Amino acid sequence: MAEPSVRVDTVAASEPVRRKSYGSFGLRVGLGAAAITFLLWHYDPQPILHAIARERIGFFAAAVALYIAGQALSAWRWRWLAEMNALPGGYWDYLRYYFIGVFTNLFVPGLIGGDAARALYLGRRHDRLNAAIASVVADRGIGLVSLFWFAAVAAVVFTSIVLPAPVREAVLILGAAAFAGWLLAPLLIRCAPLLPAKLMALVTAFLLYLERPWAILPAIGISIVLQASLAICQYLIALGLGLTSPLSAFLVCVPIANVIASVPLTLNGLGLRETAYLVLLGGIGITHPDAIAMGLLWFAATMTGGLTGIIAFTTTELPSAAVKCGGVND
Repeated sequence: MAEPSVRVDTVAASEPVRRKSYGSFGLRVGLGAAAITFLLWHYDPQPILHAIARERIGFFAAAVALYIAGQALSAWRWRWLAEMNALPGGYWDYLRYYFIGVFTNLFVPGLIGGDAARALYLGRRHDRLNAAIASVVADRGIGLVSLFWFAAVAAVVFTSIVLPAPVREAVLILGAAAFAGWLLAPLLIRCAPLLPAKLMALVTAFLLYLERPWAILPAIGISIVLQASLAICQYLIALGLGLTSPLSAFLVCVPIANVIASVPLTLNGLGLRETAYLVLLGGIGITHPDAIAMGLLWFAATMTGGLTGIIAFTTTELPSAAVKCGGVND
């Protein structure tokens, strides 16, 4: 008779977490909507809407297709990292789990809904949830490190694109810090024994990624290709609007805008990216209405690409959880 009470207690304990998750989701949506509302109020919305209507569907579709291809490449990166942690599997399985995460991110409240979903699918399949979580955290972390590197290098290489001094300095500092963190990662392992026992159990599966920073260079290389593809996606959207700015401008501005949009304040960077475009793209001659329209069109493209995950979401069964006496995997 004890099992039902445990389930009730578990459900009751999860209620505050669920309410906090929905509150976080609502706050992010509200902040994004407020930012867009302010931009539309501050700048005449009519030219922005006209710019959006000017977008040629072929270029928009090409941007969506390239975005989806990038997600497929991301699944390959995740599989490579997971196999480092002895989580084997075919690429098709990782592709399905990844797109389940992409789709989940569109609708599930919280900051890491999609990441939690793919970790759950992979962890249940192998009955090694901690290792699965570690692979997802490594995948997300390497993506951010590569973004910071790409943005910093682009800011140095493409000197013809004039960036505001504070933006340039911040990007270079972030890039240098990310590089230093990657080099010094093995030293962080020495601090692991100082962690509480429960936290150490979760961190242990992640330590191998810190032990061998050189071994994750292929994943970083994939991430850099992905960052370039995202810049090309938004270059295609610009071409669809009839803009003639060079690709190099987008290789500089888009990664920096993505750094800003990666701050988890709004849903999928809504509002943050458009504000960043105003500052960055305005410096290369793109008007305010076109910059805001580009941000909104890119948001629409990522949402459209994410919706393709419904195929994997509806056709892939969640593996059953294994039952162990101790209740702890790994």
